[in-house]
Amino acid sequence: MEGFAIVLYYSNMRSALPAPTIRVYNLFGESGDLPDVVHCETIASRSVLHDWTLAVHRHARLHQVLLIERGGGEATLDGRVVQLKPMQIVNVPVGHVHGFRFVPDTQGWVLTIAAEILDEALLAAEGLRGALARSAVVRGTPQIRTTMKQIFAEHAARDFGRAHVLRALSSAMIGLVARALTSESGGNGTVESSLFRRFEALLEQHHLERWSVADYAEALAVTPTHLNRITRAATGDTASHLILNRLIREARRNLVYTNLPISTIAYTLGFEDPAYFSRVYAAATGVSPRAFRAQLHGDEG
Repeated sequence: MEGFAIVLYYSNMRSALPAPTIRVYNLFGESGDLPDVVHCETIASRSVLHDWTLAVHRHARLHQVLLIERGGGEATLDGRVVQLKPMQIVNVPVGHVHGFRFVPDTQGWVLTIAAEILDEALLAAEGLRGALARSAVVRGTPQIRTTMKQIFAEHAARDFGRAHVLRALSSAMIGLVARALTSESGGNGTVESSLFRRFEALLEQHHLERWSVADYAEALAVTPTHLNRITRAATGDTASHLILNRLIREARRNLVYTNLPISTIAYTLGFEDPAYFSRVYAAATGVSPRAFRAQLHGDEG
């Protein structure tokens, strides 16, 4: 977008890499990846700098939606190669490995939403998270195109109420994309999908109580092994990793949006030892809570 100089960079989150050859990118930088409600850019603005090819990579805490307007190419989504055509949308969930090879002069839009923003918009009972957790290419709709253009126009402007309008429009886009994904997959009413939605609801209710995988499995009347099978099918990730990610997202929101001492945040999240909380946070994100907060405020170190 004009007026912005937001660049991709290599994250230092080595532990998040599934293999040494897959790089983790973060659009906004590890220290400031929540500067705005969303990030907007055209497909051409970045692709033209790389000969229309973006090597496979993943975003540690960002969800992306692409809409092809003209042109096309191919997308690599978790090892699958899918052809891209006009009026298709590409859903790229948090952490999913993806890459693109576009036909030169392809036109379209890329909408990037932080995981923390998704947490605010998605209600577990509605089941959208399960639908959005699948990387896929599906047909777009005129309504999706209109909403995407509204988001880009609002993002470029600086009118009163901009953040509120962007949240509302992004929430609408999330719902429309989930609807398109569910429609093309023939519905989302299987027993496995129902179990995953119930797991999501329990996770929202009990993540501050530090429930283990066994606790969630017991509440769902399944074995921990079966619960892991369900979460892997829905998101490609283990139940324990989803539990940890939910806790880390809660910690990041507290670090960004409150002035609570780090020790208080640790106790609020169910940690008896703030030092242990700091180690867990640093292992998951690559930076300590204190350093993350200092970087947000532009402090040294």
